[in-house]
Amino acid sequence: MDNALDDLLREHRIWRRGGNRTTQGCLPSGFAQLDAVLPGGGWPMGALTEVLHNAPGIGELRLIMPALARLSRAGRWIALVAPPHIPYAPALAAQGMDLSRILLIHPRAGSDTLWALEQTMRSGSCAAVLAWPRQAEHQQLRRLQLAAEAGHCWGLLLRNEQAAAERSPAALRVLMQGQGDADTRVDLLKVRGGRPRQGLRLDLNNPRVRALPLQTSQSGQAAASPGRKHPEGTHKAPVLLYRQHPRQERHQLDLPLE
Repeated sequence: MDNALDDLLREHRIWRRGGNRTTQGCLPSGFAQLDAVLPGGGWPMGALTEVLHNAPGIGELRLIMPALARLSRAGRWIALVAPPHIPYAPALAAQGMDLSRILLIHPRAGSDTLWALEQTMRSGSCAAVLAWPRQAEHQQLRRLQLAAEAGHCWGLLLRNEQAAAERSPAALRVLMQGQGDADTRVDLLKVRGGRPRQGLRLDLNNPRVRALPLQTSQSGQAAASPGRKHPEGTHKAPVLLYRQHPRQERHQLDLPLE
């Protein structure tokens, strides 16, 4: 009986109040206002999250970057499946990302993207997997949700806001609408285990914890994030998240330079 109970408590899909949330089903976002309304106080691990936006480059990556940086510095793989542009490494590193833990996956055919995404999530090797699908049927999304659960992976789909009208099995659906660099509206359209919420305002340039610390010092204060050069609240000049590709248009502004 005791062994059965121990096995049950070790199950990562069971959320328990308190303790280290990163290992118990959720990951703090770094934005206090957002964590306050998310069940468990953070992004759902072992589940699919959809980040919908009304225009690319309004801050969809800045929204998830503090959490991704934390995962990468913990030695976990972060996979980008068929990114639409070439990631700009200096901007990612300035946000605290460990570039050695980033995997770029480029399927040979566009039709293989969802298959590659599912296999990567299911593998159990990646803490987070990102993709930018233009279209995805409900059955395909259901397979991705199950793959994220099986691999205990944070599955992230960045999609146009038009997808909000479609049914989705994702555990969390977030709609972003840019209102300016310091005022981005975030609506929680679907929250498994919680309630939808409208009109949340976030300053993506200044999360409370820019690169969530992995540990605390003996004095109880948070350890400094690697590579950080500016104090909280300092406004940074924008840089390109993607460098220019000869056959692609330049994709402007998503991450601020530290």
